[in-house]
Amino acid sequence: MDPVLGSAGTALVGLMVTEAWTQARDGVVALWRRLRPADADAVGRDLDEARTELVEARDEGEAGADTERELAGEWQRRLLRVLRDDPSAVDELQRILDAARGALPPESAAGGVQLQAHATGNARIYQAGRDMRVQG
Repeated sequence: MDPVLGSAGTALVGLMVTEAWTQARDGVVALWRRLRPADADAVGRDLDEARTELVEARDEGEAGADTERELAGEWQRRLLRVLRDDPSAVDELQRILDAARGALPPESAAGGVQLQAHATGNARIYQAGRDMRVQG
């Protein structure tokens, strides 16, 4: 499997909650319009619904991570199916995702979190860029 396809769903869903979402969405819809024109409008609506679902899940807390994984898997499968018809479109998808990520401020593109820890002896360190639950 092409490495782009291995992470495209995750990248697309990750962009749903960024300032670059509209650019990513429009690029994916344009790709669909070229490959499967009859489905392009429906894909645009589905992307909008997925974004709404993700934003609502994140607002609710813990469900956001599960929803994000589910949506990433769903879009991964959809992208695989449409790109199977035209493998050359993988490069186009990569350009769309790269351009959207490139439009983000540097701290957003890097995730905005920098973690560093130093431990000695029997110390324990727990770090997370987002939610963490530690049960002892």
